[in-house]
Amino acid sequence: MGGMRIDKWLWAARFFKTRSLAARACELGRIEADGATAKPARDVRVGDRLEIRNESGEYTVVVQALSAMRGPAPVAQTLYRETDESRDARLKADEQRKAVPQFEDFREGKPSKRDRRKLNRLRWRV
Repeated sequence: MGGMRIDKWLWAARFFKTRSLAARACELGRIEADGATAKPARDVRVGDRLEIRNESGEYTVVVQALSAMRGPAPVAQTLYRETDESRDARLKADEQRKAVPQFEDFREGKPSKRDRRKLNRLRWRV
């Protein structure tokens, strides 16, 4: 196999849940192949360098193999090799995200009986 559609490869490599999501990411400019924005029908070949931005992070990968079938995750990970710089940047971003305190949104409306008891304990130390 000489080449295949980039949206199909992204789906098979498990970067996106569906092929239509992969095509949409290409249309929005979130996929770059060898430094140029990739359209969904662009051919991807072994050795191409892809920059992928999706909800789980930013990846820079080198295509190792082509597959038209979506298989299990361990098999999908053999289709590409992530660069060391990309992996380090992603891990650093994850650490920064974990360091930021998370705040729970306030509930709308009247507090429940359990919430009222917690508030009373905080206010009156009962």
